[in-house]
Amino acid sequence: MTQHRFRLHVQRIDATRNMARYYTMSIEPDLFGGASLVRRWGRIGTRGKERVDLFKDERQAIGHFLSLARRKRARGYKPQPRS
Repeated sequence: MTQHRFRLHVQRIDATRNMARYYTMSIEPDLFGGASLVRRWGRIGTRGKERVDLFKDERQAIGHFLSLARRKRARGYKPQPRS
């Protein structure tokens, strides 16, 4: 069972390149007592894609979450409040 709530919603908007993208991540409990990292991404205004990564414990999921967050930040994604 997860002890903490981890959620991140970032966007990358560049009008000169006609680009508007989002990336959302959250850590959620799975049915077997582990943790899952749920990722959703795509163009703003579309449904996009989704991927679920399963981990034995929350610690591994948090490490992967933080690693992905650093990579997205390096590519120009900025945190945005979800509406």
